[in-house]
Amino acid sequence: MPTLSSEDRQEVHRRFREFIKERGLRQTPERFLVLDAVYEAARHLDADELFIHLKKARRSISRGTVYNTLNLLMECDLVIRHKFGQSPAKYEAAYRYWQHDHLICLDCHHVMEFCDPRIQSIQEMVGDIYRFDIKSHALHLYGHCQREDCQNRMAAMA
Repeated sequence: MPTLSSEDRQEVHRRFREFIKERGLRQTPERFLVLDAVYEAARHLDADELFIHLKKARRSISRGTVYNTLNLLMECDLVIRHKFGQSPAKYEAAYRYWQHDHLICLDCHHVMEFCDPRIQSIQEMVGDIYRFDIKSHALHLYGHCQREDCQNRMAAMA
């Protein structure tokens, strides 16, 4: 996942501060810890993984704060929530979000991102044909990865 410049990171913080203020909520350090953790993550994380990551970093935060903050971040379009099959919902940064799609391994649940401009072209064509203003799409392809470190592949083959 692409990392943000320091200017973009400041803009993300500004947008979140503004969003919180508009709703009359408190600007707590814990909310910004969650925001930063999502934007620093090199992969999609579920809420519990995020909570554990913050606890391991010796951050004082409750599981409820993580879940509630993720909901706020989704409301203000700074975080995107994905639901890949039966796995818990995963979250990723949404600011300067580049449209991409996902390959999900049915064995190890590893999520790989890919981008193919032909998909964007198809989306635009379908929108034109049906006179529909498409804002986003989600394409999730499920299968069996061929990675050497796929944790469950050997068990699935047996």
